[in-house]
Amino acid sequence: MRSQVFLVLRTGKKSVLQDSHYYAASETSTSSIFSTFLVTGIPGLEAAHVAISIPFCAMFLITLVGNRTIMTVIWREQTLHAPMYLFLAMLASSDLGLSLSTFPTMLCIFWLDARELPFPACFTQMFFIHTFQDFESAIILAMAFDRYVAISHPLHYSSILNHSVIAKISLTILLRTLTIQVPLPVLLKRLCFCRSNVLSHSYCLHPDIIKLSCSDTKINSMFGLFVLLSTMGFDFLLILLSYVLILKTVLSIASHGGGLKALNTCISHLCAVFLFFTPMICLSMLHRFGPKLPSQVYVTLANVHFLIPPVMNPIVYVVKTKQIRDKILKSYFTKGLEKSHHIYNLNHSKCGSP
Repeated sequence: MRSQVFLVLRTGKKSVLQDSHYYAASETSTSSIFSTFLVTGIPGLEAAHVAISIPFCAMFLITLVGNRTIMTVIWREQTLHAPMYLFLAMLASSDLGLSLSTFPTMLCIFWLDARELPFPACFTQMFFIHTFQDFESAIILAMAFDRYVAISHPLHYSSILNHSVIAKISLTILLRTLTIQVPLPVLLKRLCFCRSNVLSHSYCLHPDIIKLSCSDTKINSMFGLFVLLSTMGFDFLLILLSYVLILKTVLSIASHGGGLKALNTCISHLCAVFLFFTPMICLSMLHRFGPKLPSQVYVTLANVHFLIPPVMNPIVYVVKTKQIRDKILKSYFTKGLEKSHHIYNLNHSKCGSP
């Protein structure tokens, strides 16, 4: 009898061990069910993707041409190596990086229905999107500080924001962004993805990816929230503080015209703040406190946040900044004259040759 009980206990223990190994193996296998993520176009408009691609392609071309032109003109013109224009060149480079991280994937979906992204490619895209997103936030903050110094301390503007200080600000932005963003894809690699592999956006975003995991994502969610609050949340508060101080300075100016002129120099920057932060705040509020809305609403707000600022920033700054506009017109006008003069000389030499 004792031997039978012992045999049953041994058999039961063995079966429990086998079951535990089975479940461990099945959990391991679930992590390899999917090797790719599927990005999504615009929900409900799949049949019209080719037509929708036309305005997106136009936006991409405007982004590439506009931001590259601003960077080139500021780089070549020594008179534009002032702090305001150097920060503008940094903003243009950030917009260029953000658009190169998002638009190609969307156009591939619209034109080729290429929706599959391997895990490493998706994590890499996510890293660059959020990195350039943080870059842009920090640069907009630096531009707010530039406007504050220019309006509140105009006599000390060049001494406060000299090239050494601008280099230190740029290095700080770079180190802060990389220090915070590098852990995100590293932490994602430990997760298992076994529920679904369909993302709700046309590109890979951190909150979207962790929703698909069947592992414990508490660390990822907490770190993602910390990144959001310590970068864009903190930057937005400092931007608001900068404009409170700017308004205080403007209201203390005796001349009404002088105050309006000072505020007019901030319009382009205020447009950049509005374009970048408004969709992000609306999207965050809807996700946490708003009613459940159709997926098109969230996709549209995300697209506005990531795609519209790189398109509109160069347009706004070229229209509102006379120095930039004049240098661009002068550059292209000079090139046109040189080209026509070269063609004229070639034709004249051919006509004069025996």
